[in-house]
Amino acid sequence: MAERILMIDDDSRLAGMVSDYLGGAGFRLTIAGTAREGEALLKREVFDAVILDLMLPDSDGLDVCRRLRATSDVPILMLTARGEPMDRVVGLEIGADDYLAKPFEPRELQARLRAILRRKGAPAKADTMRFGRLEIDKGARAVRLDGEERALTSYQFAMLLALAERAGRVLSRDALMDVLKGEKLEAFDRSVDVHVSRIRAAIEDDPKKPRRILTVRGTGYVFAKEQDR
Repeated sequence: MAERILMIDDDSRLAGMVSDYLGGAGFRLTIAGTAREGEALLKREVFDAVILDLMLPDSDGLDVCRRLRATSDVPILMLTARGEPMDRVVGLEIGADDYLAKPFEPRELQARLRAILRRKGAPAKADTMRFGRLEIDKGARAVRLDGEERALTSYQFAMLLALAERAGRVLSRDALMDVLKGEKLEAFDRSVDVHVSRIRAAIEDDPKKPRRILTVRGTGYVFAKEQDR
């Protein structure tokens, strides 16, 4: 069955081009020209992913992303004509799965869209990994601390899993993105740092003094192997 994609963007010319291209690639695309229309559609219908423009006529795309993340884990690919690094960082911090600057090649949009859909629907390689109080459920793609589920985006879950499966090994930012090949964002180091910060906020007792995901200064990150808390 073709994946259903909702594109929230008021640029009708761009939306038409994306619709033609993704339609030819086997996707079913629905277009909303305003945040209000897009959010109403999401309440009534089920979509596999959302392509969300940062600049909408009736709302800031970042605010839309925040509202969606409060109620849904649907994969979100954000678009922007501004392309400022801080826009990307903020978008990732509030839960976007990927970020693409305009103008873009339709082929790149398709590749990024397929990547976040793979992360969302990836089958489990094993059952549940347990590290003391922390559980990483591959099948459900869920993370629990003391039995309580913690919210992570699909990309953050994939990153946590990559670190946990290599517990005790230091991974550089480049190595992390290479491990997540096909899932990688634009290659600027801070994107990895933002995701690690969000993961720590979810699984650490004190994110400012992490004991599970440690920073190796000048190198990258390591998932603490011997940890029973």
